[in-house]
Amino acid sequence: MIEELIENANREAIERVQNSQPTLVGIGIACDVIPDMDENLILHAGPPVRWEDMCGPMKGAVIGALIYEGRARDEDEAAVLASSGEIRFEPAHHHASVGPMAGIISSSMPVWIMENKSYGNRAYCTLNEGLGKVLRYGAYSSEVIGRLKWMEKILAPVLKEAMEIHGPVDMKTMIAQAVQMGDECHNRNKAGTSLFIREMATSILKTSFSNEDKISALEFLNENDHFFLNLSMPACKCTMDAAAGIKYSTLVVTQARNGVEFGIRVSGLGDRWFTGPAAIIDGLYFPGFSIDDANPDIGDSCITETTGLGGFAMAAAPAIVQFVGGTPKDAINFTQTMYEITLAESSTYRIPFLDFKGTPTGIDIRKVVETGIPPVINTGIAHKKPGIGQVGAGIVRPPMKCYEDALEAFVNSLVEEGLIEK
Repeated sequence: MIEELIENANREAIERVQNSQPTLVGIGIACDVIPDMDENLILHAGPPVRWEDMCGPMKGAVIGALIYEGRARDEDEAAVLASSGEIRFEPAHHHASVGPMAGIISSSMPVWIMENKSYGNRAYCTLNEGLGKVLRYGAYSSEVIGRLKWMEKILAPVLKEAMEIHGPVDMKTMIAQAVQMGDECHNRNKAGTSLFIREMATSILKTSFSNEDKISALEFLNENDHFFLNLSMPACKCTMDAAAGIKYSTLVVTQARNGVEFGIRVSGLGDRWFTGPAAIIDGLYFPGFSIDDANPDIGDSCITETTGLGGFAMAAAPAIVQFVGGTPKDAINFTQTMYEITLAESSTYRIPFLDFKGTPTGIDIRKVVETGIPPVINTGIAHKKPGIGQVGAGIVRPPMKCYEDALEAFVNSLVEEGLIEK
C-alpha cells in the first residue's frame, strides 16, 4: 500500500512540474511585491544562516545592500548594523523568491514578477548585474553600488514600461527554445538572453523614456550574456513551488546553498530543510586566482537543476565546458547519469543531440540514496573574501547527507503514521 501512496504522490508532483506555465508578468519593487518583505528584512540564498555564520561573499553582499539602501555609509557602519539585531535575515526561498550566488534582496531592489499561470503562484528575483565584481559575488565598491542604482532608476523602469506595452511573456516556451539553441539556462544563457532581447526590443523602443535611456538599457542587455539567468531562476522557482506540499511525495522541490551549507526541501516533508556542508567547486579559475581563493558552493541558482535544467541539461549545451571545465563528452555524460535519479523526462525542455529526449526532471531522494549518485550542478565561483567578486566557474556535487537525512525523515514519518514498522 505504501508504495502505491508514494507513486501516486510522485505522479501528482511531477505532473504539476510538467504542467506548470511560468510566465513573466512584470517588474516591481521588492518591498511592494515580495510576501512579508520590509525595510529591515534582507533575503539571502540557501537555507537559514545567521550574520555571524555567513561566508565572506554573503557578508560582502549584505554590506553592499545596506550601503545601497542608504542604511550605512561604508563597510564598517554596514557591518555594525548587520550585527546589531535591527536587520533580520531570512532565506529568499521562504518568501517565494530566489537569488543567484549570495542571493541578497533588499527592500528597494527591483525584482521580476513570475507567475505560474497553471496554479496561480508567483516567484520573484532581482535583475542580473552581469559578471565579475557584482553584488551577488560579494563586491560592494562604488562601481557596484552605482550600477545597482542605475538598474533601479533607469533599467528597471524602462523594462517595466516595456512589459506593460508588450504584455506577459511565456517563459516556458522561451526556455525550451534556449535549450534547443545551446543553453542549459544556468551558466550558459546566451541564447535565452538573445531571445529575450528579440522579444522585448520593439516594446523598449516604444517606451516614453529618452533615446539615451533606451539605448543604455539595450546595450546593458546585449553586453550581459547572463541576464537571462535571473529569469530562468524564478521560472523554475514558481514551477517547483507548485509541486510542494504533496504528502508522501519524495520529490526534491528546493536545492540551495548559502556558502556554508547546502540544503534541500522535499515535497512530502513540508518546509523542513535538510543540510550538509557546502563543497568546494571543481572548475576553471580566472587569471590570478586558484582553488585557494574559492568560497564553498553558494546560491539559489541550482533551482534550475532541481527543475531539469542547468547541469541536468548540459548535453544540450556542450559549449558550457569552456566556462566550467571538462569536455563536451563530459557534458553529455552528466545529463545521461541524471536520468538515474529523476522521476521523469521533461515534456517541454528537449535535447536535440539526444533525439529530442526530455531533460531528466524531478530529483527523487530515494533514487539518489539508492544509486549513490548526487545531483550534478554547474555554478560560478565566488572569492572567499568579501568585496572581490567572481573568480571562476565549475562543477559541484551536493553532500549526500542532505538526501540521506531527508530519506530517513521520510521513513520516520511513515513509521509514525503506522504505515510501516520501524
